[in-house]
Amino acid sequence: MTLAERLRAALDAGAAGTPELLTGDLHALELEGAPPATEAAVLVAITDRAEPGVILTRRTETLRAHAGQVAFPGGRIDPEDADAVAAALREAREEIGLPSDAVTIVGTVSPYRTGTGYRVTPVIATVPPDLPLTPSEAEVAAVFEAPLAYVLDPANHRAETAMWKERERHYTRIDWQGETIWGATAAMLVNLSKQLKW
Repeated sequence: MTLAERLRAALDAGAAGTPELLTGDLHALELEGAPPATEAAVLVAITDRAEPGVILTRRTETLRAHAGQVAFPGGRIDPEDADAVAAALREAREEIGLPSDAVTIVGTVSPYRTGTGYRVTPVIATVPPDLPLTPSEAEVAAVFEAPLAYVLDPANHRAETAMWKERERHYTRIDWQGETIWGATAAMLVNLSKQLKW
């Protein structure tokens, strides 16, 4: 069985359990009368190796939004994108030079609503290990791989609290070899840990 097939089976098994997922700031934004969310997608690229990893980026410090944060490759769904999968593949090409023909799509999972007004659809996929990736200098400061088992392990998910827009917000933090994964990226990994019976 290929890694993609194992992941599809794990997603099917997770869906059967109807897990309770983190929904992000959807409820708070609805109460505040926020405008409809902007549709976006990220590529959760899992490396096909004995111990699979997930490819993550650290954004440059010069970006207007989320500077220096760890993220999946991804962004808004543009009008020319056929769907979330097409957007995630395009963004991965632009951000880290990941060739689309090297990607095997596994499927999509439940969207996550961010406090900045995006409804993000994670696109799960597999990629060959050790691909030569070229980060976009304007957007990506670094590309790294964290073990899938580590980032999905609830023992590594730390609950944190902070004040944002005069309101107490709760978020998850995952630390890996000097990198801090938090906010929407960590929340999507928490959700994936519930959706994926790995």
